[in-house]
Amino acid sequence: MKACGVIVEYNPFHNGHLYHLERSKETAEADCMIAIMSGNFLQRGEPAIIDKWHRAEAALKSGADLVLELPYIYAVEHSDYFSQGAVQALSEIGVESICFGSESGDIQAFLSAHDHLDQHAGLYDETVRKHLNQGYSFPEASRFGYQAVELPTNSIDLAQPNNILGYSYVKQILAYNNQIRPLTIKREKNHYHDETIEGNIASATSIRKELLADGMNLLVQDSIPEATRDQLLLYKENKGMWHEWNQYFSLLQHKILTLKPKDLRSIQGVDEGLEHRLQRIIKESENFQQFMEKLKTKRYTWTRLQRTLVHILTGTEKQDAQLLLNQPPPYVRVLAMSDTGKDYLRSTKKQMRIPLLTQPQQMNHLMLDIEERAAIAYYSVLEASVRNAMIKAEYGAPVQH
Repeated sequence: MKACGVIVEYNPFHNGHLYHLERSKETAEADCMIAIMSGNFLQRGEPAIIDKWHRAEAALKSGADLVLELPYIYAVEHSDYFSQGAVQALSEIGVESICFGSESGDIQAFLSAHDHLDQHAGLYDETVRKHLNQGYSFPEASRFGYQAVELPTNSIDLAQPNNILGYSYVKQILAYNNQIRPLTIKREKNHYHDETIEGNIASATSIRKELLADGMNLLVQDSIPEATRDQLLLYKENKGMWHEWNQYFSLLQHKILTLKPKDLRSIQGVDEGLEHRLQRIIKESENFQQFMEKLKTKRYTWTRLQRTLVHILTGTEKQDAQLLLNQPPPYVRVLAMSDTGKDYLRSTKKQMRIPLLTQPQQMNHLMLDIEERAAIAYYSVLEASVRNAMIKAEYGAPVQH
């Protein structure tokens, strides 16, 4: 059985994701589509609008055969670590190809960029270090690095967000398992950061913005599959909300102001005296938006800060994060599976070098301890009875369809 992997967040699963999933299956000539998906917190340092279980079910009902969880420690990190965790987990479960969406849509352009950057790695690294030392953020410093090595004209535009992620996927595939075939599908009609819905293929950003402002209106309904609509409405009805950062502001304020500076400094992402800035500014802020606008600087981008704030909510310490980020995933966890997905697991699990988990109590590991803390933090804004039930569900079996 031939499997193709996709690396996703599905926040929420929309028509563009459906197009990507269908085209990936066709391009890879795959029998089984395996999505590895961020859990309750995402790569840009945000809570998912609905939890991982409801997002996994929407994906399963829209054509995915297996939904795996990308562990928190990789999911809430910059593109290199995010890609590392996803590619290595998909490799361990035996995919033959990985297909990603990009602004380029040309896999040869990615391979050309990789070869060129590999040949000029010294100049790229030196340029990035120089600009980081001058106070630039990592994404800005990287752009200077790409300019310095002068990518060939048949290469990709690494100023585009999905090209950046795609390049990270290709780099990890070639480094970890060059038997996997990288594939890419050109993104249709929308841009990653578009904030308004235009047509039936829209960005996840614009869909979330519309949902939070005006609910499940016709614009939103036209841009998502029926399965996503059902899961969004079910979650709102049963849990009383769709998640967004401001709901966590009181908890965040409490954590930042009650931790000693040395303990705050031990949290992943709190560097260079940031603990003092966090404690000073959060005293002056009345909501999350105001706090972030005062906090961000040229060096500390909005996304980097949000990741750090998620780590504060979950109590993720630097020493634990660095230990886990510098080793391959210790397990693969299944969130959802179709009959095809079950058949694939039966055929492949004996060849896997790491455990396949359907429930976290099957294994004791630091990474799973952090997943539990992430679940507690994510559900902390729900009413007590609902919150307790959802934390308990963290130990449940995969969704099946």
